Amino acid sequence: MKKLIQYVNELQTYIAQADMLNEKVSGSSVGWHIDHSLLVLSQIIAAMEASDPANYQYQFNLKRFFAFSLNRFPRGVAKAPKQVRPTETFNASNTIHAFETIVPRLTVLENLASNQFFLHPFFGKLNKNAAIKMLTIHTAHHILIIKDIIQKQA
Repeated sequence: MKKLIQYVNELQTYIAQADMLNEKVSGSSVGWHIDHSLLVLSQIIAAMEASDPANYQYQFNLKRFFAFSLNRFPRGVAKAPKQVRPTETFNASNTIHAFETIVPRLTVLENLASNQFFLHPFFGKLNKNAAIKMLTIHTAHHILIIKDIIQKQA
């Protein structure tokens, strides 16, 4: 959980570069990657809060096994589901507000029951520990993309 919090704090440091774009790295701007990461966090925490731990049952998933074993997601393999794609043009004040909202929600995530879960489109049902791992890998994935966009701009 500490790593996820660290990554969320790091994401916030890239707001000033939100308009940066490098098509060779990503078709989306730094701001899009920030907003997308925040949307994913927010929606997953909400889904987990609403879940019934009694309905969770572990099932092996090969894609999850590889992603979690490698501690990374490959680039360009999957497309973000529609519900977690930012629809607005980047707005710094909205994003700052989203950070103010998400930080206390991370405590909610940390305090969920161990078998509260959400259904991931590729990895299946993820309980609290698996969800935290997935969110950590996902956020790190987008931070790496952001760093590449910024670095390749210089």
